[in-house]
Amino acid sequence: MTSAPLLAASLATGLADEKKSAAVTDWGARVGWLVGLALFIALVYWLMREGWKWRGTLQSDLPELPGVPEDPGPARLSMSGRYHGSTTAGQWLDRIVAHGLGTRSRVELTLTDAGLVVERPGATDFFVPVAALRGARLDKGIAGKVLTEGGLLIVTWAHGDKLIDSGFRSDRAAEHTEWADTLNHLINDTEGAR
Repeated sequence: MTSAPLLAASLATGLADEKKSAAVTDWGARVGWLVGLALFIALVYWLMREGWKWRGTLQSDLPELPGVPEDPGPARLSMSGRYHGSTTAGQWLDRIVAHGLGTRSRVELTLTDAGLVVERPGATDFFVPVAALRGARLDKGIAGKVLTEGGLLIVTWAHGDKLIDSGFRSDRAAEHTEWADTLNHLINDTEGAR
């Protein structure tokens, strides 16, 4: 035999030896990792839920929210948008969750001479009497929501012995300035009449 056929035979044998089947997937290990990951995610969500409930328990001294009166009067202003939550006044990260104040939702906001009507589909509606209103300003953030400067309308109001900041964002952000000005004028007029 010549060297060329020997070389070809040894190459063919070497190539045949290198061809092996693909490694078999260890499905038991993969399923175990997936189950472990799912359990870890479930634990994190459960802990977050328990923390939310605990915060509500700590804030249980907050009185029930005033309901919307039968006839709040004619509307001075109305706005459609989003309710982003409420915090302790001046502490934009101290979210209040008691009585549904921590639940984000769509909102229909109406300002009347009697106060501020907050209608939230899928969440608790409430009413802020004009005597409880303390101020309004434009800001960029409230717990869990940060926007550009002036992106949120923050209304400060008293409930029980606590001052609360509630954050709203209109579908038309240009309305925020008019709302803040009108609310502050209404508050000043009410305080001047007392």
